[in-house]
Amino acid sequence: MWPTDKLTALRLGRRLAAEVPASRSDRRAFVNITPQRDALDAQAGQEGWVRSNAVRGFRLEHWEYDADRLDGFDYDIGAVRVRAASAKDEAALENVLALWGIRPDCFDYPWTSDDPR
Repeated sequence: MWPTDKLTALRLGRRLAAEVPASRSDRRAFVNITPQRDALDAQAGQEGWVRSNAVRGFRLEHWEYDADRLDGFDYDIGAVRVRAASAKDEAALENVLALWGIRPDCFDYPWTSDDPR
């Protein structure tokens, strides 16, 4: 089950990130959820507000990075996209996360995580 604030963020079109176990001790891995935006979101942005949408689709990406590069501009050197998926709605998003073994409450706002993206 999603924490209310994180579900609200997704519905407002905001990206979330979670750190997950990496394949080696010298690497770090993150999963990002990026809500899909459409023309109505763009129009709302031009008008100065953010549109909530409970039927958004989502893009999920699992990336792994060299741990010693995360603090610099070259974090993407040696980065590997482990897997990616799309989810047509919130139910499909939860299904993908269950398949990947990640709980919704593991996600946080990108600015409070070490996710380099």
